[in-house]
Amino acid sequence: MKRILGTITIFTSDRQASSADMNRIMTENGHLIMSRLGVNVQKSCVSNCPGLIILAVEGEDQKVFALEEKLRDLPELEVKIAVMSEQN
Repeated sequence: MKRILGTITIFTSDRQASSADMNRIMTENGHLIMSRLGVNVQKSCVSNCPGLIILAVEGEDQKVFALEEKLRDLPELEVKIAVMSEQN
């Protein structure tokens, strides 16, 4: 099994609606997440607000791809992964 270093970028059109499930998945997989950056796309938004989250991830490839798939399964999220490095 290879280890990978990369990013998972998440876009949600409604931060409030998706936050509970998304945070549960990220907490369950916290051992893979090195850093998390959350961006408010519209600073003055109060409800139904879009959001962008970037995760720096590192771990066994199958586990990182499983995390991506769990996030992708949430209907309100658009998820992209970028693998930057494969490690032995």
